[in-house]
Amino acid sequence: MDLIERKYRILQAIIDDYILTALPVGSRTISKKYEQNLSSATIRNEMSDLEELGYLDSPHTSAGRVPSNKAYRLYVDRMIHPAPLTPEELSYIQSCFDTRAQQVGTLSAKLAKVISGMTNYTTAVMTRTPRAEQKIGHIQLVPVSDRRILAVLVTQSGAVKQQMLELDQSIAPDALYAVSRILSERLNGCPLSQLKKALLDIAENEGKGIRGMLREIAGIPDEAADDGTLVVGGRSNLLGFPEYSDVGKAQELLKVLETRDKMISLLSRQGEMEITVRIGPETGIEELRDCSVVTASYRLMDGRVNTVGLIGPTRMQYGRAVSVLEEVGKALGRAINRQEIGDDDGTPRTGR
Repeated sequence: MDLIERKYRILQAIIDDYILTALPVGSRTISKKYEQNLSSATIRNEMSDLEELGYLDSPHTSAGRVPSNKAYRLYVDRMIHPAPLTPEELSYIQSCFDTRAQQVGTLSAKLAKVISGMTNYTTAVMTRTPRAEQKIGHIQLVPVSDRRILAVLVTQSGAVKQQMLELDQSIAPDALYAVSRILSERLNGCPLSQLKKALLDIAENEGKGIRGMLREIAGIPDEAADDGTLVVGGRSNLLGFPEYSDVGKAQELLKVLETRDKMISLLSRQGEMEITVRIGPETGIEELRDCSVVTASYRLMDGRVNTVGLIGPTRMQYGRAVSVLEEVGKALGRAINRQEIGDDDGTPRTGR
């Protein structure tokens, strides 16, 4: 059932007020602050209908209502408008990217500090190389026992994949060293997407033992992935919201923010859209059932991608969160176009 215009306005007013106050919203509040031309009785009836439709919840301790996750989803999809930033805020964002030859290794920390400071939410920044763009750095074959070797594959971005291989026949350590050197020389810079074919081509010209080993190694890229770097800023920001005044709930949330695997998983779910908003259970993490996550991805000059996630209560100021992420993206884009983002040794990169 579609909401009629009056219900729509009342629901938006309830969400706007609850985002600001964190207090259940009553009909008198809506009548005084938002809909002066409607009586409290009329508003109560509409609020009752909205509750039946699943857009509002009634806390047991109050006669007022609070928005449900369903309401926030509608709000994000159809009601919010980006909140314009002040000239001072825009100038501050730009100044953070005005330094020449910034190192990629420090960029994540800067993003986390800037965004968490401007929004008062927790900010997580992940930098990773998309699987299709990863390239081989080197391959090392390490003897473990007579017929067992450890194959170590390292990408140019630093991702490491190790796999133990069982061989049909033993291979001398000197031979393994020689093969490792040849593979590293011939495959350096080879995209992961082409590694399997390259290994099989090399294997065709080798003896049975080496050929079988190379075919085993060819299966590694299917599982190799760059988990990237992760920086989390403003962890304590969330503790300032009344939703996390309960010690047990706060500890549960902080534990998630300290768990690398869960944070990587959270940021890895960034969708195809430039900015994605996930509310409550949509985050896919039980401990974040009362949180919302707004994510945006920015592509760097070397093919790596920075994914930024803002984590806050479901009554997040979505319009401001979106505006900050958009402006940071613009400032970062301008810095990249000026070739100001460099390697970790400070050497500026060349744009594509």
